[in-house]
Amino acid sequence: MLTFTIDRNNHITALTSNPPVRVNPDAASFSDAKDLGRLVKRWPGPRLVEIWNALPGQKPIKKFTNRKVAVSRIWAAAQNVSPNRGTAGLRLVPSKAKSGKQASRIQNPAPARSRGKTGRVLELLQRPGGATMKQLIAATQWQAHSVRGFLSGALKKKMGLKIVSTKGASGVRSYSIQA
Repeated sequence: MLTFTIDRNNHITALTSNPPVRVNPDAASFSDAKDLGRLVKRWPGPRLVEIWNALPGQKPIKKFTNRKVAVSRIWAAAQNVSPNRGTAGLRLVPSKAKSGKQASRIQNPAPARSRGKTGRVLELLQRPGGATMKQLIAATQWQAHSVRGFLSGALKKKMGLKIVSTKGASGVRSYSIQA
């Protein structure tokens, strides 16, 4: 039967010797899910999330539903820590920047669709004079607010295109893609 230890840095180590020889005397040990449950009873929830996110091969999460779910999932994942590999160390997950703005998707722009309404809108916007709102509405059969939302969301944010809006001498607004 395997015995596991977990240290202050959330490293889980599987021990096989009988009786188990501790690598780290400060590490707490557990040999089944009940032991793990008693061990983590007073630990804060974020530490359980850190332990889960540190286990190799597990999809990182933000929080657990409850402590019982956390214990059962960590126990099941600890079974995959092989004794010959030793410690399951912290996985290096880049910390998210705390900014007021949402990250831009321009790094990996979505490919342009050649058919359908997206393709028709792109063709109209790439013309030398661009396209007016009436022309875009006629091409898509959408309402004006839907066309504006599509220009902003799908083309500007998702595809990373630079949409330019200009108002001519006649007062009619036209939209085009900046090269």
